[in-house]
Amino acid sequence: MGDPIRHVLFDADGVLQDLPGGWYAAMEPYLGDRSKEFLHETWSDELPMLAGRGDYLPVLAASLQKYGVSTPATEVYDAVWKNIVLIEESLEIVRTLKRNGYGVHLGTNQECYRGAHMREALGYDDLFDVSCYSYDLGVAKPDPAFFTRAADRIGAPADSILFIDDTPKNITGARTAGLHAEQWDFTQGHTTLHTLFTHHGVTAA
Repeated sequence: MGDPIRHVLFDADGVLQDLPGGWYAAMEPYLGDRSKEFLHETWSDELPMLAGRGDYLPVLAASLQKYGVSTPATEVYDAVWKNIVLIEESLEIVRTLKRNGYGVHLGTNQECYRGAHMREALGYDDLFDVSCYSYDLGVAKPDPAFFTRAADRIGAPADSILFIDDTPKNITGARTAGLHAEQWDFTQGHTTLHTLFTHHGVTAA
């Protein structure tokens, strides 16, 4: 047996927040049936920025221009990337864990503009004890180094941290780094999340 779990590290998209209708639908006003093709291309272009290298907005502007979109990149970015709805029931679980004495932390892949929006406009800096944004750590999930750096920043042994994420490869990365990790997304319902916490001896009620 390792240390008891004293910290919970949460992913953001799919766990704490949602983009209503999904990314493809959000891009359709600008790109129609080419939305999917465009997004997969721009997500690939964005990968270095997730690790804090480069500026995403000029990259997005160039891609939009290539696809014949005349709307300014900042306008598209605000309409799509900042179109975030908070999952209130998830946030309430975060607050309950905090009241119960656990460290609650954020572990998310973001480039700096969306990260800043989440920190300030969405209030994540006030909600979480430690925030681990990939652009700030200099490495993105699923790289185990993301989780090692997150544990260092939290200041706790890896095996005292439980990580919740909706993507299987991120769970694998976390476990490789020695964290406990469970796959969950909000569409599975919060009862399922409570069951996962109970399995790990975490009191979230």
